[in-house]
Amino acid sequence: MLYGKKLKIGDTIGLIGPSGAVRTEGAIERAVETIQRAGFRVKLGESCGKKYGYLSGTDELRARDVNAMFMDDEVDAIMCLRGGYGTTRMLDRLDYEAIAAHPKIFIGLSDITAMHIAMQEKAGLCTFQGPMPMSDWLEDMHPFTYEWLMKVAGCAAPAGELMNHPDYPARKCIQPGKAEGMLVGGNLMLITSSLGTPYELDTKGRILFIEEIDEHTYCIDRMLTQLRLAGKFDDCAGVVFGDFNHCEIEFKDYAFTIEEIIRDVVVPSGKPIFMGLQSGHCVPKLTLPFGARCRMDAGSCTLEVLEAAVRD
Repeated sequence: MLYGKKLKIGDTIGLIGPSGAVRTEGAIERAVETIQRAGFRVKLGESCGKKYGYLSGTDELRARDVNAMFMDDEVDAIMCLRGGYGTTRMLDRLDYEAIAAHPKIFIGLSDITAMHIAMQEKAGLCTFQGPMPMSDWLEDMHPFTYEWLMKVAGCAAPAGELMNHPDYPARKCIQPGKAEGMLVGGNLMLITSSLGTPYELDTKGRILFIEEIDEHTYCIDRMLTQLRLAGKFDDCAGVVFGDFNHCEIEFKDYAFTIEEIIRDVVVPSGKPIFMGLQSGHCVPKLTLPFGARCRMDAGSCTLEVLEAAVRD
């Protein structure tokens, strides 16, 4: 894997809008001010503030913005303003050779999952599921979120065990066992959307992380079943489930919980599985290094980062 230089105070963060349009007036300006107050410089991408339907600019503009930020020597790290929808539309417009030639920290989550997968598979770049301004940095970032962002992306040493905030619900072992491998994954819908495309997620020998938001449980069932039928659980070394924010049961009198769905659909793979890692659409959150080697112990519900995800 290729690794960007560690994030440090004084670095220039390139802000881009590769997904949905920012719909709150003044939000981008507030985000810039907050990031600057934390000690970083900011360079706004061309896509920031643009609107093309529900997208932050046309596919061509957004892809050009991503490519330009990677090739810009003034930019030390790249952060996505928000998720939403749109990244899959421009995957075939990204310059993966240029990305590989200029490896940098790349941070985002949710819809940004499609870019994480594509950059890992096509450019061999280690990327980060982490905070974004529209959900985490319009005001001062939660201390827990900031601590783990800097611990994972700001230190050229293994981050070690990823620990939840004490107030977060306890993790739960679904199937005991241990596994070691590259950490991959992200948002369930975007992982599923990659199937059958040139940007499909490869889970062979890897630890698969999954999170989701605002989906009924039967939709979670459908997507996990599609991953099962595609062999993603048979191929992987283990599965870690993160936050499932606002994923509600629709048919309350005859329903499955998310845990019951996991036991029906994922457990037959025989892989170690636990749920409750504090990453995804939650505040505060852990930053995850996709592409870094990790070790999981489902019996003790632990996930440990074994190698530095950035370089000095």
